[in-house]
Amino acid sequence: MNDQKRIMIAIALSLAILFGFQLLVAHFWPSAITPQQQSIKDSLGNASDYKAESINPSFGQAVNSFDNRAVALATTKRIKINTPTIKGSISLIGARIDDIVLDDYHVTLDPASGPIHLLEPTNYVRPYYAEFGWVSKTINDIDLPNSKTKWESSAAELTPNSSVTLTWKSQHCLTFKRTIEVDDNYMFNITDSVSNEGNITRELFPYALISRSSLPKNTGFYILHEGPLGVFDDTLMEIDYNDLHEQDDKEVHSKSGWIGFTDKYWLVALISDQSTELNYKFRHSIINHNERFQVDYMGTAKRLRIGDKITNKLHLFAGAKRLDLLDKYEEQIGVPKFDLAIDFGWFYFLTKPFFILLTWFHSILGNFGLAILALTVCIKLLFFPLANKSYRSMAKLKELAPRIQEMRKKHGANLQLINKDIMEMYKLEKVNPAAGCLPIIVQIPVFFSLYKVLFVNIEMRHAPFFGWIHDLSAPDPTTIFNIFGLLPWSPPSILMIGVWPLLMGVTMFLQQQMNPRPNDPVQAKIFMFLPLIFTFLLSNFAAGLVIYWTWNNLLSIIQQRVIMRRISV
Repeated sequence: MNDQKRIMIAIALSLAILFGFQLLVAHFWPSAITPQQQSIKDSLGNASDYKAESINPSFGQAVNSFDNRAVALATTKRIKINTPTIKGSISLIGARIDDIVLDDYHVTLDPASGPIHLLEPTNYVRPYYAEFGWVSKTINDIDLPNSKTKWESSAAELTPNSSVTLTWKSQHCLTFKRTIEVDDNYMFNITDSVSNEGNITRELFPYALISRSSLPKNTGFYILHEGPLGVFDDTLMEIDYNDLHEQDDKEVHSKSGWIGFTDKYWLVALISDQSTELNYKFRHSIINHNERFQVDYMGTAKRLRIGDKITNKLHLFAGAKRLDLLDKYEEQIGVPKFDLAIDFGWFYFLTKPFFILLTWFHSILGNFGLAILALTVCIKLLFFPLANKSYRSMAKLKELAPRIQEMRKKHGANLQLINKDIMEMYKLEKVNPAAGCLPIIVQIPVFFSLYKVLFVNIEMRHAPFFGWIHDLSAPDPTTIFNIFGLLPWSPPSILMIGVWPLLMGVTMFLQQQMNPRPNDPVQAKIFMFLPLIFTFLLSNFAAGLVIYWTWNNLLSIIQQRVIMRRISV
């Protein structure tokens, strides 16, 4: 009996520590990295080391930057991007994709808050853009397009039904062409070609990069990676902003893969040709006190003979991390493990199936809150035999509690005799005191997997339930401390104890009362306060997770009540 209670207390306290730490980290962790007050040594090298200067034209703040996005866009001639899911433009200066707006998503629940601005103009104070091109070992002897190159366009608008071809001719008789295509969602297809109309054979290296200075507002989540990442030779690599800020650039050689930046719900990624080995890099730089992060890759040399043409193809993903799209691109384009852009965590083998099942229920029920309730029922059915065995054992233990008290009175402080008699009684009655802990241990991965599903998947973002729950990915907005909105007062976040957290605490307390009480007074007091502790801890968690826990507790109470009645009969 004591062993069982110690295990349960250890599990409960571990959960409390994990959740409490997450709460503190999410609340107090700095939202962005503080720029250093000194310049760092320029990381640019020579082309033979794949560090040719042209691969880093983005490092440092633009000379003429604007703090108004509209003004920054208006200063350059642009090609309009118009698809069912995104709006934006491509700058003809440098041919950079630096203006992506996600029309289907808003900053807040209020449509007036405006759409999500994913990529930002090069000459904006917080630029975030993608760039592609060529570099050469003899960079000083050849004229190549750069960030200031003025390209000519074949069309004024890029749509899923009409591509755009950009053209620029150098003074060394090299003609550069870039054809850009886009699908109905977030995938760009870029084909770069160079024709040699001169009398000298050239050797060029294809490259692509993503540069950003605008970090997400809420970096530092304990259970979520936000920052540079990539998959190389089927292995996921996640780099923290702090790691690049404090350490040297990171380099990876791989034949297959992709590289980019991930935010909680958004992804910008470069998908290279999967047939050749590339040199991928994660970079950081500070120039004139302006901080930049960059991911890039460079391919092997392509020999451009006289009268010949060379071509390089790549894809750029810039949009929402929708699992159905990531899986589709993984199959159609051959992007290795593209679904890992979503941080499914350690329990990937549970989290992804849970999400697929959850979206299936949503397609039937039309509400993600109802889908969560349906998924909970499935999980309860899955663990039904195990839970039945546990509840029977706990009911039997509750019946034996008076006999254990008599043994304690009989033997006084002689714990050896007490434990001996208790174990003999368990053996005689065929009771396993640890059986009640097994369902709790098994369901911990299930709980964290569902937590991940609700926390990281964009389908949960701004998904309503009923009543006052308008966003299942956000905490319950009500609180008992202003009588659920009747008083004109907004309490601090730690006091935001809403209706659903209270219901969760009540169901947890009722379930606790159905179980045998610990014989140790100290353990009994700890158990008595656990519902209150978890009510405060989960009040800042996603409402969808609290609804799951409450509904799960209610189903457990009903199941346990039925079993106890049968045993008593």
